[in-house]
Amino acid sequence: MAVHAHPDDEASKGAAMMARYAAEGHRVRVVTATGGERGSVLNPRLQGDPDVEANMSELRVQEMAAAADALGVEHAWLGFVDSGLPEGDPLPPLPEGCFALEPDEVVVGALVAQIREFRPHVLTTYDENGGYPHPDHVRVHEISMLAFDAAADPDRFPDAGEPWAVQKVYYDVSFSGGRIQAVHDALLARGGESPFAEWIERREERDRDMGRERRDATARIQVAEHFAARDAALRAHATQIDPDGFFFSVPRDLEAEVWPVEEFELVLARVQVPDEVEEDLFAGVVPDGLPQGAPVVVVGADLADGGTDSDAVGTGHGRDRTTR
Repeated sequence: MAVHAHPDDEASKGAAMMARYAAEGHRVRVVTATGGERGSVLNPRLQGDPDVEANMSELRVQEMAAAADALGVEHAWLGFVDSGLPEGDPLPPLPEGCFALEPDEVVVGALVAQIREFRPHVLTTYDENGGYPHPDHVRVHEISMLAFDAAADPDRFPDAGEPWAVQKVYYDVSFSGGRIQAVHDALLARGGESPFAEWIERREERDRDMGRERRDATARIQVAEHFAARDAALRAHATQIDPDGFFFSVPRDLEAEVWPVEEFELVLARVQVPDEVEEDLFAGVVPDGLPQGAPVVVVGADLADGGTDSDAVGTGHGRDRTTR
């Protein structure tokens, strides 16, 4: 199960991984928290089209269905309202009734119901920064962490189905600094131009200003054979994705050569945690599920004090573990 904030997030974060596992016969479900109602039209070809502007909500539902079909995955909505991305200094208040302001019992309960119905062995979500600081992305992180515990607790949300213990939780780190740098260097080495020079510079400045430290990716999943499905899912979100833009600026043969993986960071587990970098998110899972009360390994003792940075690089865990 991959938990995302808005339609189109699933296509840009871990999409090829999901396509791979779906193609291998696993059930894969994307859970989208909001309808993306407050999103802008980001595709220049559609900007200014009054029909698109007037029917954004309906279009995003249709786009999400097409993207799920392209990836071969199931899809479910949590049914909350997009919070929008506040801008300005100071930032304006979030709109009343939006996802980011919904109480824990409401939003966590909705995700717990999805977990208990689908019964996933593995769940992917965002780090505490949301991948980027959109309030809905940060809220997705929060409810994912809370639902991991609550879904396994028979005393929590008793009307949401039989308890189910998710065995592993990963943060998506698909936009790692390592990936961007590797592709950037390869483009320059071939005598081409890179669209990432300014992006790399701004990221380094932002991380330095925020005092962020890079963390290790602990799973690297080979997905080059599924780039086409990922790209089809991206293009399905026509209001959000420019087909001539950032996501399609790198030749796929070059990408397959220098970065044929999608990366994830294991942060919570109820099964044995390996010491080496994983090549399979299902490594170590118990197919029939775990008994109630299975201990939780927190991968990274500082998780509660800051979590991970989505600019993760590295080749191993290199972190402490605690059990609760």
